[in-house]
Amino acid sequence: MPDMTGEQTASLLYLVLLGSVLAGYFFLSHRQSLGQGLRQAGLWALIFIGVIAGYGLWSDLQGTVTPQQSVFADEGRVVVPRSADGHYRMVLEVNGTPVRFVVDTGATDIVLSADDARRVGIDTGELAFVGAARTANGMVSTARVWLDEVRLGGIADTGVPAVVNGGEMSGSLLGMTYLDRFTEMRIGGGALTLVR
Repeated sequence: MPDMTGEQTASLLYLVLLGSVLAGYFFLSHRQSLGQGLRQAGLWALIFIGVIAGYGLWSDLQGTVTPQQSVFADEGRVVVPRSADGHYRMVLEVNGTPVRFVVDTGATDIVLSADDARRVGIDTGELAFVGAARTANGMVSTARVWLDEVRLGGIADTGVPAVVNGGEMSGSLLGMTYLDRFTEMRIGGGALTLVR
C-alpha cells in the first residue's frame, strides 16, 4: 500500500475519532441490554472498518476498476479507453512529471494549464503571454513554450512545442501538434488507438 499523505492521515484520524465518539455514545445508551448492544456494536465496528479499508484502498481500486491507457512501445501503438464522460484521457510524462491530458482534436497545440506548467518546471511568472486562443469561455492569452521531453510509455519526443494557457483551466489538453506525430489515429469500440 502506498505511503499516506498528510491529508489522508488527517482524514483517517478524523474517521477514527468519529468512530470512537459513536462507539462511546452507543455503549452509554445501551447499558441495560449490554449483550445485545455488544452484538450490534460488533456489527457496526465491522462496517466502520470496511469503510476505512475501502477509503484507504480507493486509489488502488480506482486504477483497477477504471480502464487505463495501454502503451505497446515495441509496436508503436497506444490504446486509450473512453472515459465515462465520453472523453479520452491520457497520462504523459512531461519533463519527467506525469500530466493528465484530455485528448482534444479541436486544439492545435498541447495546451498546459498554468498549474501543470508549474509542475513540469516552467516558471509561469517569466512567460510572455502574447498569444491568444479562442475557447468555449472566450478569448484567453497564451505563452509559447518548448517542452524538453514528452514521454508516453516507451515513446519519447524531445523539443515539443506547447502553449501555456493564461486563463482558468481545469486541466491540460493534448492537441493536434502532438497527435500528428502518430501516423494513424482510430476511434472505435470505445477506444482511441494511436499508431506510430
